Amino acid sequence: MASNFANQVLIMKKIVLVVFAVVSVSAAFAQKAKAKKSWDKVTGRAGDHIMLQLTSDHWMGAPDSISSHIKSLSRGANIYIMMDKPFKGSPRFSAAFGIGIGTSNMFFKNESIDVKSLTTYLPFRNLDTLDRFKKYKLTTTFLEVPVELRFSSDPENDGKSIKVALGVKVGTLLAAHTKGKSPESKTGASINAYTEKESSKRFFNSTRLAATARIGYGHFSLFGSYQINSIFKDGVAADTKLIQVGLCLSGLC
Repeated sequence: MASNFANQVLIMKKIVLVVFAVVSVSAAFAQKAKAKKSWDKVTGRAGDHIMLQLTSDHWMGAPDSISSHIKSLSRGANIYIMMDKPFKGSPRFSAAFGIGIGTSNMFFKNESIDVKSLTTYLPFRNLDTLDRFKKYKLTTTFLEVPVELRFSSDPENDGKSIKVALGVKVGTLLAAHTKGKSPESKTGASINAYTEKESSKRFFNSTRLAATARIGYGHFSLFGSYQINSIFKDGVAADTKLIQVGLCLSGLC
């Protein structure tokens, strides 16, 4: 439990540092009373119309009996198509909105999740002393609408611009499934070679709301995302939030 709490605190510290850096950099540029360049005519703004994010995924709020079975290399990927609207008279600032797909893959060791169960509570089963799958994951896929307030230090020269953004995104659940591969015995011996996939959205919140932050230079930025509501419906599992941190590629068009 203590180890799990320490990991959650470390993750939150990373998110806080990202947000603090975003606010600090934005304030520093906003305090410049006289710009060295006129922004009346900006023609080369790329606008980060496509954003590709590779994520490291973490659960916050899950009980230790579950979080201790989550592998550290859980991951996801998000892709968004965005519209960017610069502010009149100050095109270094802009508002952006778009649509895209967000995915999360939580990998487990010696665990099973019965998403097709007919019980009222989502069953997580410890398989430390039982036969299990060598590879096992829970995948969720959302259709998402992100909104960002952006700052670019040099919107005409996107590849050499400092960028920061704060935003939110709302999504609707498209799919949720578990996938197990390569069954093995409790001693780790291979039993067979097949894949089992079970799909059901019954236990999961159909809507996801998350706060987001990005900071970077040129086409690359670090980002963080914190889910505000729970992954699961009320009463079916612990109040668990998804945290994603990772690398964002943007500004290529």
